[in-house]
Amino acid sequence: MSDTQPTKQGADTESDTTAADILRRPDFKALHVETIEATLDALLLDCRQTVQRVIEQAGQGTPTWHTLVQPQAEAHNALSLFWSPVSHLNSVMHSEALREVHKRCLAKLTGYWTELGQNRKLYEATRALRDGASFADLSCERRREVENDLRDFELGGVSLDADQQTRFKAIAEQLSRMGSEFSDAVLDATNEWRYRIEDEARLDGLPASAVAAAAERARVAGVDGWLLNLEFPTYHAVVTFATDRALRQRLYTAFATRASDRWPDGQPIEEQEPHAARNNASRIDRILALRAEKAALLGFTDFAELSMVTKMVTGPDEVQAFLDDLATRAVPAARQEQTELEAFAQRTLGLAELQAWDIAFVAERLRRDRYDLSAEALKPYFPADRVIPGLFEVVSRLFDVSIETVEGASVYHPDVTLHRILDGRGELRGEFYLDNYARADKRGGAWMDVCATRQRVERGVQVPIAYLTCNLTPPVGDDPALLTHDEVITLFHEFGHGLHHLLTRVEAPGVSGINGVEWDAVELPSQFLENWCWERESLDLISGHYRTGDPLPDSLLDKLRAARGFRAASALVRQLEFSLFDLDIHRRSRAADDGGAVDVRQALATVRERVSVAPVPAFNRFPEAFSHIFAGGYAAGYFSYKWAEVLSADAFERFAEDGLFDRAAGQAFRTEILERGGSRDAMQSYVAFRGREPSIEPLLRQAGLMAA
Repeated sequence: MSDTQPTKQGADTESDTTAADILRRPDFKALHVETIEATLDALLLDCRQTVQRVIEQAGQGTPTWHTLVQPQAEAHNALSLFWSPVSHLNSVMHSEALREVHKRCLAKLTGYWTELGQNRKLYEATRALRDGASFADLSCERRREVENDLRDFELGGVSLDADQQTRFKAIAEQLSRMGSEFSDAVLDATNEWRYRIEDEARLDGLPASAVAAAAERARVAGVDGWLLNLEFPTYHAVVTFATDRALRQRLYTAFATRASDRWPDGQPIEEQEPHAARNNASRIDRILALRAEKAALLGFTDFAELSMVTKMVTGPDEVQAFLDDLATRAVPAARQEQTELEAFAQRTLGLAELQAWDIAFVAERLRRDRYDLSAEALKPYFPADRVIPGLFEVVSRLFDVSIETVEGASVYHPDVTLHRILDGRGELRGEFYLDNYARADKRGGAWMDVCATRQRVERGVQVPIAYLTCNLTPPVGDDPALLTHDEVITLFHEFGHGLHHLLTRVEAPGVSGINGVEWDAVELPSQFLENWCWERESLDLISGHYRTGDPLPDSLLDKLRAARGFRAASALVRQLEFSLFDLDIHRRSRAADDGGAVDVRQALATVRERVSVAPVPAFNRFPEAFSHIFAGGYAAGYFSYKWAEVLSADAFERFAEDGLFDRAAGQAFRTEILERGGSRDAMQSYVAFRGREPSIEPLLRQAGLMAA
């Protein structure tokens, strides 16, 4: 790790330690696969020895923050600073050698954290701190972290008997391993699939940038023609724009059957290597059964009930009611949208029956027909070299910060850049790595991940660092990357997550940035920032024709905004489908010795029968690639996207009323939400910003389900 100290100084109200900023960036060039495991072993040994020391010290008198919590935080910070870049590289610079090391190390980390959560003596020492006289003198953020630690001990099985703890640890290790294997299977299927086009006529309708990228891909592979793959920009371009229906079907089928028993052509495959190893169906059943068993060990009815403990909602019934209410409002509107789409397809395209691979294509044609607007017409106005600086300017105006590029920094790929955020006083608030473009051996999707957490350490306060990762359309030839408006929204979304991590003022690591934030509130800043992709005042900052620099014309902006609600109900019910499916399977799954996992395909079919309006072929294997809930943190929590959207739509109304860049509103959002992190209940933070609890009406208006 590189370790530098900027000059800012400050005072800690709870200690005499000076507050020099400590900046610890990863040195990617110093990471060698062959030494990762040994380094991790040494760090884990240090963590275990630290835990043993603080327990022994607690036995000699009432523990304090500085004798119990701080030493652990220092050791765990060193562990995190080492492991974070290793884990990140496994997602964005994947290799077989790194995968194997990552898998072995992940098992060791899971074992350590499970062991820590079940350490009865450490739990009792933490409880003694909470019940001791010094607790009242701690800051609210430190008290919050201690309370969260006690909750997490209980959720980690600290109160179980010895046999139950052994079983709990085995469950944790199996879930960790299978989550990694699930993600690997999706990545392998995505990377392996290629389709060569020899007749350029089959690429009719595709954007020129997509055709050029396919030609370049073929050139690099040493083959003639054009090469398509399953990276999302390519997949999206084909199913949205290709006039060749068979080509759309081929791409859709391969994408919809990744990591399943029907990959890649929708037909059953033989259960033999390598296909069997990539089939996630059995992993899903096992994951659900293990989660149910874990919940039962802890005394919960099901895993959904366990999941809600760390969320804003009171329990699964509240979530079910919330989703049911949205479904009641949205499904009739979505059915009407589908009827209109089918009529348009038959009338103008001669498609008597829409198939799944027709939906995006026909919807794009209908949007173009209704609003005289195509996604491709907008792309020249959103070159990445205008969007990214514009995004930085939007954030600067909103939150009184400035963003600079760090030149000459160690990065892991030529596409990656490093940036720093300074506040209005010139104080360094954080840094972030920006990794925007799709490429081989990079996990699909978009995400923000933690590199370093803001926290007080022995020599001062550590500066937060983030990874911001997208899979946007890469540049082709000499032209800059030209982004779709949806890709611009994705970039803003992930940057909102980054700001939540980077602008925190909290120094207790367990509640700093996004840490400790209720999972169904963590999407608030990200979805909130998306709103600035639709307003003239902000669009003038992020758009400009890549050749002329001309601003987005009023005619295009009017069409863009008019089309904002296009098929909004259909998009909403699609998210409800995911959320209801996720909730249902986690409420009904049981441990393997108590009936096993629910029939996942039947559960999804039942949900689709209720809320889906678009055709889905029988070979579709969506769950097998649903990494959010089977390999990510959204298990029994996918509803969080819609829950947080209520907050974000309501929060934006303050800016709609007071001004898009109103200084007071921006300052309030920064200080009451972004800077607070998880140091208090998310609802308290929201009320402090908005002056009241959120209303669902702004979301309904955005979705066209309520009159403006």
